[in-house]
Amino acid sequence: MSNLSLVARGHRLLHSISMVLILVIGFSALVYTLACALGFAPWLTFTATFGDIFVPLAGMYTQIVVTIILASLFFFMPSAGRIMSLERSHRNFKLSMEDVARAYHLCHTADRAGIFTMSSEFDAVRERLAYLRDHPDLDSLEPSVLEVAAQMSHQSRELSDIYNNEKVGRAKTFLRQRQEEAERQQQLIVEAHHNLRDIRKWSQQVELEESVVASQLSQLEEQLEATLPSLGYTLGKESAEIVPLPQKPAAE
Repeated sequence: MSNLSLVARGHRLLHSISMVLILVIGFSALVYTLACALGFAPWLTFTATFGDIFVPLAGMYTQIVVTIILASLFFFMPSAGRIMSLERSHRNFKLSMEDVARAYHLCHTADRAGIFTMSSEFDAVRERLAYLRDHPDLDSLEPSVLEVAAQMSHQSRELSDIYNNEKVGRAKTFLRQRQEEAERQQQLIVEAHHNLRDIRKWSQQVELEESVVASQLSQLEEQLEATLPSLGYTLGKESAEIVPLPQKPAAE
């Protein structure tokens, strides 16, 4: 039971107790005051002063005023009783609707499973009502509740046919296959990204190695150009041939 239900039950209990107390105390005060007025009981006696004014019968006046106030509360008792009656009716209606919803859910589930086969309205409602009466979880419900649930299930038979278990199962299978296909495509995309990253990294590595080789060839060519003249040769510009330098004429 939820906390809200406990609070509501406690509120209703305190409301009932307060109404009983008001009724008992008010009726007792009224009877006692009438007995005092007829001389069968003594009045409440005490003296009081209000400034310089002395009130000798303050007890009797106080008793009469309190009795009138308590008796006036009797006029609110019928309205309070009607409110409590409405609350009980609303609570009973809520419980009845919960029972109807529970019975309808079981009947609708059975209808989606294809248990009911009757086509005419009278036979279909009677078939559903018999199913609900034989259900072990609904043996404590009233026949009127089961009848309402059976009629509701008959009215929603088109929904049961559209969303029966077989069609829902096929739809779920189709969606599951689409989800698996989407996951497979996603896996392929992830693998393609990995391959692209590897190819890009490999390409950058090859370009770096080519630039290193080109730099080494350039350095080798510079070193060769610096070394050949001392040997009497030069490196041709248009080809890789080594051309001998012309001999200097002997000094005359």
